[in-house]
Amino acid sequence: MNRWVAAWCFLALCDAVAAVAEESPDAEQSAGVLIEPAVGAIDRGLAYLAAQQNEDGSFRSNSMGRNPAVVGLGGIAFLSAGSSPDRGPYGGEVSRAVEYLIANTRPDGFICPPDARSHGPMYGHGFATLFLAEAYGMTPRDDLRDSLSRSVELIVRTQNSEGGWRYNPEPRDADLSVTICQIMALRAARNAGLHVPKQTIDNCEEYVKLCQESDGGFSYMLNNRGSMFPRSAAGVVALYSAGIYEGPEIDKGLTYLDRFVPRRNQPGRESHYFYGHYYAVQAMWHAGGPRWQRWYPAIRDTLIRAQRGDGAWQDSVGPEYATAMACIILQVPNNTLPIFQR
Repeated sequence: MNRWVAAWCFLALCDAVAAVAEESPDAEQSAGVLIEPAVGAIDRGLAYLAAQQNEDGSFRSNSMGRNPAVVGLGGIAFLSAGSSPDRGPYGGEVSRAVEYLIANTRPDGFICPPDARSHGPMYGHGFATLFLAEAYGMTPRDDLRDSLSRSVELIVRTQNSEGGWRYNPEPRDADLSVTICQIMALRAARNAGLHVPKQTIDNCEEYVKLCQESDGGFSYMLNNRGSMFPRSAAGVVALYSAGIYEGPEIDKGLTYLDRFVPRRNQPGRESHYFYGHYYAVQAMWHAGGPRWQRWYPAIRDTLIRAQRGDGAWQDSVGPEYATAMACIILQVPNNTLPIFQR
């Protein structure tokens, strides 16, 4: 709880020094050195996203451009660059994303545009709620708080008896992939000062722990066992988001992830590539030390090589999704958002 409150205070005060208060000068310099080769790629990626955004805050892609997850991730990419609603180089883009998600928050709190394609609407709801929570920490507007509060309440009341969530806002079954989206959204909301029941967090923590396999990886569901990289990266971050920063579960999870240091694999040739590395880079950022120093340059260089000439990245979900994910991954060393801070 203290870590979450502290993270919220850092953002509310807009104190760039506080964001790295626990880092030594050498560590701060190292972060700048690590990200420097990616600055041009990040700038081109953000410019591409901005050019693809519609006036209503959605994106132009006919496939997933109106999906709230894609809109929320695009917003997080802009926030990670230091912009906030109506402030900074991408302040307008951030504000349009906020307005789109507020406009598509139903009375029951579900963020689900009626014309948006989806691979599971609770994915979209979780990523959208995460973005709204981060934006609310920068701009505490009443209408934003209202939408955010209702979306958080929907997550809380749809948690199933195992402690997780699934594709639809119904407390029936659960899987780890959807669950991590919800726990990160709840942590971000709690960072921003909203109430999240402790029991909800505790139940989620137990569910995530039960999903861990003996090899340190994580299974998709309690009745669908077996470790895979993308969901295992998500599992480690779920533990961090639930407030577990050390212990056997973290150690085993990180050891499992060590097998998957990027080795020039092209995005799109692996299943759920951007999803897996979005979580893996967060896991290694929290771990710090040699793991972070090894992992970030590897994924940085891989993404730089894979960027298209127009500034975008591509995968089966669409260019806006892949570009937002790539920009978030590359900008983690900026340490600008509470949800990504150590």
